[in-house]
Amino acid sequence: MKRTALGTLTKYWFLEGFNLFSKLGMNAMMELCEELVMHRYSKGARINLDSGDEQSVYFLKKGSVKIVSSDTEVAKFIAHPGNIFGELGLYQLPGEGEETAYALEESVVCTFSANQMNELMAKHPSLKNGVLKIYGFRIKRLERRLQDLLHKDSGTRIEEFIRYYVTAFGVPVNGRQEARKLLSHKDIAHLTNTSRQTVNNVLTGLRREGTIDYNAKVISILSPEEKINRHE
Repeated sequence: MKRTALGTLTKYWFLEGFNLFSKLGMNAMMELCEELVMHRYSKGARINLDSGDEQSVYFLKKGSVKIVSSDTEVAKFIAHPGNIFGELGLYQLPGEGEETAYALEESVVCTFSANQMNELMAKHPSLKNGVLKIYGFRIKRLERRLQDLLHKDSGTRIEEFIRYYVTAFGVPVNGRQEARKLLSHKDIAHLTNTSRQTVNNVLTGLRREGTIDYNAKVISILSPEEKINRHE
């Protein structure tokens, strides 16, 4: 695994980009920089959220990270720049971690130990409130996923996930929204609670009807004009 510590001169700029720290003054931000550790992870690198003795909280600045269950390796969600992950370590004892993370591409993260983060939250209420809100979003996302399982068929779940993924990770390219294809069909199946064969069938159908297009490297949502042209 390639992991390289970044220079301290870049720390302030990196933290400044996170909404979580937006209400802190410069002095508080500089204090955070004293505690912050930053790393660059190469594609495929494993990020240990629980070292056994101490857990860490991660802030993703660049790249994308897949969060999986430690025991089953089932994908739970995908973090993109501006997201926090490993926050469960703030509410668990060391050794009780249930998640592992993998860099889907070269990624840069800011890291605090769970103990450091708890001390910082005690000193800065706005930081504590921000982390609790993020934790609440995680619970809501889980609840929404459970509701989807009850009320939406597998095809709808897969299509909605693809739209979310391309919107969150993609950029406009020639009138369409395009994202790097970082997830395997197996990953998508786990994230939508379907089978890999169902994912294959749904993606093939969506491409045939002109809703999406994809190859080994990218996946995109076609513009309305492209979709019309395909049916002419």
